[in-house]
This record gives sequence, structure tokens and C-alpha cells, in this order.
Amino acid sequence: MKTLLKSATIIDPTGKYHHQQKDILIENGIFSKIEDTITDSNAQVIELPNLHISKGWFDSSVCFGEPGLEECETIANGIHTTAKSGFTSILLNPKAKPVIDNKSAITFINARTKESAVNVHPIGALTMKSESIDLAELYDMASEGAVAFGDFKTPVSNPNLLKIALQYAQNFDSLIISFANEKKIAGKGVVNEEVVGTRLGLKGIPALAESLQVARDLYILEYTEGKLHIPTISTAASVDLIRTAKAKGLNVTSSVAIHNLFFSDDVLEGFDSNFKVLPPLRTLKDIDALKEGILDGTIDMVTTDHTPIVIENKKLEFDLAEYGTIGLESAFGALNTLFGIDKAIELLLKGKERFGLTTNSIDVNSTAEITLFNPIKEYTFKESDILSSSKNSAFIGSKLLGDVYGIYNKSQLIIE
Repeated sequence: MKTLLKSATIIDPTGKYHHQQKDILIENGIFSKIEDTITDSNAQVIELPNLHISKGWFDSSVCFGEPGLEECETIANGIHTTAKSGFTSILLNPKAKPVIDNKSAITFINARTKESAVNVHPIGALTMKSESIDLAELYDMASEGAVAFGDFKTPVSNPNLLKIALQYAQNFDSLIISFANEKKIAGKGVVNEEVVGTRLGLKGIPALAESLQVARDLYILEYTEGKLHIPTISTAASVDLIRTAKAKGLNVTSSVAIHNLFFSDDVLEGFDSNFKVLPPLRTLKDIDALKEGILDGTIDMVTTDHTPIVIENKKLEFDLAEYGTIGLESAFGALNTLFGIDKAIELLLKGKERFGLTTNSIDVNSTAEITLFNPIKEYTFKESDILSSSKNSAFIGSKLLGDVYGIYNKSQLIIE
């Protein structure tokens, strides 16, 4: 099978074709020619307006739902959405019913995704049923392909449990994920504890709830000398703490959700529950600190933190609605709007090595794993742009820059 991409501008800062427009011939999943002009009557020819390509994008935090929560999202449609949104590799959170906390559950995910165009790498739950009481079957899940262990949106309440996990995981060189939210400080809060939330009469989650747990986890990490990832940080204090920890040589990485970069808590004025996320949307000061953390390398990767939620659990009074927004479909447009094309692509590629995953170069004889996109299309994101089964997007109504055509990966072309 041959695929010929015509007049594709290559975005690859580490490669020799960066910002060059080339014809690209792919044969049986391998780049066979990259030249100014290629003609091949036996190839499937792809010509798209202002076609750009880059290495395939990566997302470190995606939820589907299946098994058990298929009403939120099935694996099949989740993968379809992922591919059309430009991502060739994702980490799949253990949010399911039952929770992905054992070897057979990892086997199920692998079996359902192995033939897909998207590389789906499961995260195993850190504790049984994600209840933060007993460690799950970490070694068995790692042997089956789990790339890391963490309880989605559930903090490790017992510090000794985190200590044991960080020590135990070193025996098989695995990574522990610890979500930072001290529940006793957060209390019944639903939004950022600041002026906006107070004016709206909504209970607040102090920035302290996050930074206090980040500080605790970093102290435990220093003691154990393990490997820790802190996902979706949202406060200036957390950035400072992680920056200091890295300067000390601790083995820690962190991520930030794209919506926490794009929106401040000012958008809560309309009580739109699509903006109810965890961690909550913070202040412009926090956003500036997060962006600075991205630019200086303190924050290692961005994520969509894609969390499909059925309308019955989202279209409620703000206090009662579930936390979470989908974000795969809007990810590139939002990042390109914030940072411009080169930085946006850099951010969409970062993080794979932290989870032991490899990246292929855009060069002759290399395996083709690429994203196809148009970086200059301006549009307002609408519900009709959503491919997910659930429509709970915070980005509906936002003006975005950049559209995605799809991906080529594992000898499969998935495009509009």
C-alpha cells in the first residue's frame, strides 16, 4: 500500500526537513521518498489545503469509559476521535467500571486497541478500586504493558502508601502518578477560591489544596529516590515547588491541562458547568506562572485531560455537576492560538520518553507516525466539531487557530 502526500510542509525542528515543503511517499508504513516532486500512479494521493505534517502527537491523560462507562465513550469512538484530533499515541487513564486495577483489565484494553491506528498505552490504577487504601497489582500490570500507575483525579491520602509505592515501583523501573489535591483543604469547594467564586457564591478550592500536596509528595520522593509524575498542576506555587525540586535533582515531571492555560476563572460568570474541572480554573497570575513553567522546562508536557461525561451528569446545577471537560478535538487549535505553530507542535510531542515510549523521525526509511494539519485556519469551535460521544467541552464558542486533518500510523491513514 502506497500513500503520497503532495506539497506537505514538514514541522520537525530536530530533522533536516524542518519548514520545507516536500512530496512524501509512504510504502507499507515506511517513508520511502521525501523529495520536491514525486509521481507514482500506484499510490493513494493526498492533496489538502495548506497541508502540514509533524511527528505524531502524544497525550498523557485521556479517558474513554469502556468497560462499564460506555455511555460516556466507547473505546472504538474514543480512538476515532483521538485519530481525527491528530494524536497517534495516548495514555489511557484507569477510569472505568470497574477501575483498571489488575492484569486482566490491562489485557482487555490491549486486546481492544492493538489493531487501531492509535497507540493506546494503559495507566494502571495505583490502588485497588482507586480507593487509596491498598496498592493494586502493580508488577502484574507492568508486565502486561501498563506504563505508569495512578488513581485518576484521586489523591493518595495516605503518605505512607505513596512512600511504599515509590519504593516498590523501583524494582521494575516504573513511574508513579500522584494527583495533587489535599481533600481536607479542598473541602466542598467546586471552583478556585478567589474573588470570582466568592462573588458567585460558589465554594472555593484554595490553591493551598494543590501546593500542600505537591510539597508533601516531593518530600516523600526525595526520601524514596523514586520516579514521580504530578499531573495537571494549576497554581503558581506548584510551579515554584517543582522548579526547586528539579534543581535539587529529584526525578519528577509534571503536566498542565490545556484548559488551565486557556481559561481563567473569569469564565465562570455564566455558571456553565463545562467549566467545572479539577483542578479548577485559576487566576491570570496562575496562568502566567504555568506558561513560564512551560517555557523554562519546569512543566514537562501538556495534556487535554480529556474526560467525557454524559449530559445527565453535566447539565446540572454547578455544585452538582461532575468535574471534567473533553479536549482532544480542540487541543491543537487552542495551543496554536496561545503559542504559535512551532511551540504548539513541540508541546504536543513532549512527554513520550518519560513513559518509556519512542518517537520516530521524519526521514527516509523511518517508520511513518505523523499528524496532518492546517495551522492557519481560523474558526469558532462549535458542538458540531465534537466527535466524542459526550459533548462536555469547555471550548465551545472559543475562537481557535488551526485545524487537524488526521493521522498516518501503523500503516493506516485516518483523515477527514
